[in-house]
Amino acid sequence: MTLNGGSKNGELVIDVRGLTKRFGDLVAVDDLELKVPRGAIYGFLGPNGSGKTTSIRMVCGLLKPDAGEGRVLGYDVLSQSSEIKERVGYMTQKFSLYEDLSIRENLEFIARIYELGDADGRVDRALENLGLVERQTQISGKLSGGWKQRLALACCMIHEPDLLLLDEPTAGVDPKARRDFWDRIRRFAAEGVTTLVSTHYMDEAVQCDSIAYIAYGKKLLDARTADIPAMIGLHAWSIEGPDLARAADLLEQEPGVELVARFGTAIHACGKDRAALAAAVQRVSARESLHAEEVEAGFEEIFIQLTAGRENEQFTAGQATAGKARA
Repeated sequence: MTLNGGSKNGELVIDVRGLTKRFGDLVAVDDLELKVPRGAIYGFLGPNGSGKTTSIRMVCGLLKPDAGEGRVLGYDVLSQSSEIKERVGYMTQKFSLYEDLSIRENLEFIARIYELGDADGRVDRALENLGLVERQTQISGKLSGGWKQRLALACCMIHEPDLLLLDEPTAGVDPKARRDFWDRIRRFAAEGVTTLVSTHYMDEAVQCDSIAYIAYGKKLLDARTADIPAMIGLHAWSIEGPDLARAADLLEQEPGVELVARFGTAIHACGKDRAALAAAVQRVSARESLHAEEVEAGFEEIFIQLTAGRENEQFTAGQATAGKARA
């Protein structure tokens, strides 16, 4: 199932189709289509190993696709990767700057790599924009995760890119640093910078204008964030009480229950058939003396359900291949 959302405006910064990348027998990304309008914050979600990083590297010109076509920032994704790389800011999962240099020295080094005019002025503006002025002489390797994140973002933005690609940028940082980071991303978006960001945090995903969800190399969903719950049509119940492990086992055997997941002190039972789901929950709740109430299915439940469905497809395909081999 692939659901496609519309553009924020007419101009597409990313417009690619059929992007495919193989590593030996592994198809890391399979027939990816992505359309991202200027100034949008586009969430790129999926489980570990789903192909998100490979997709981002193909989009920014670091990795050549084995198949597919399209344009990024107006340049051909196959033949003009150098032009794309010059106009993109790419922040990797791992802090990749020089830890024995100060904040300012790292920024000066990046400015020299890009051969930027008014390098000192650009470094000063980057320090100011990311709140790094008072720490500019601090050695980068001694910074906390949140401050390293600010420095990495400052380096990404020093050449004033039109497209920002962020690969799990807030992994391992505290909640306040994450909020500060997203405040800056929204400010950049208001100035016309387009952002494609991969994340595992659902509270971050809902801040994106649109979300593309990829699992095991395939894009399963691509839509405006606000439209996704209604498009998926998933219903949910929250169940609390004693022995939730037993309750989960019983619910998983009930017709109409497609997903059971733990959320804090409760379990959530989900399904697309609202009546069948309600009947199942009520049967188990009455039998086990549990408290159950209907709740709105959130993004976490939706994405768990999508991933579980794709895992089942992968397992079925693997069983069929194994059966052919034995025959």
